[in-house]
Amino acid sequence: MCRLLGSRSFVSEDNPINWWPNLIEQLLKPLSDNRPARYRSYDWKLKKFTRWHDLKPTDFVILEGVSASRKVFKPYLSYSIWLETPRHERLRRGLERDGETMRKQWEQWMSLEDAYIRREHPEQTADIVISGAADVPLI
Repeated sequence: MCRLLGSRSFVSEDNPINWWPNLIEQLLKPLSDNRPARYRSYDWKLKKFTRWHDLKPTDFVILEGVSASRKVFKPYLSYSIWLETPRHERLRRGLERDGETMRKQWEQWMSLEDAYIRREHPEQTADIVISGAADVPLI
């Protein structure tokens, strides 16, 4: 069995950077000890943390998000994939999904993402790097 989790569930508008301790404590530590995990997800429309989620240990957990392969997560990761996507393409996709009204928020997030990439160089520590450019066909 496999479960996909987005790190975006832990990020909030008032805490776009230092959300990762909650992900470790509520999710990664318990699952790595083969214990159930419980976490609360952020609702971007309501602008608050809402419902709780219970997660039983599974064979595989896929954690996705720009900083899903942070150095502090490494003890909990078996494999790391970095999708190298041009900045303009990331913005285009975000605005397509969230709407033009989110442009300012996206530009702020991308500034934080740029700082993370410069600081941690996930493309150098990933097990594999895949192009996420629009002109590269996905197979």
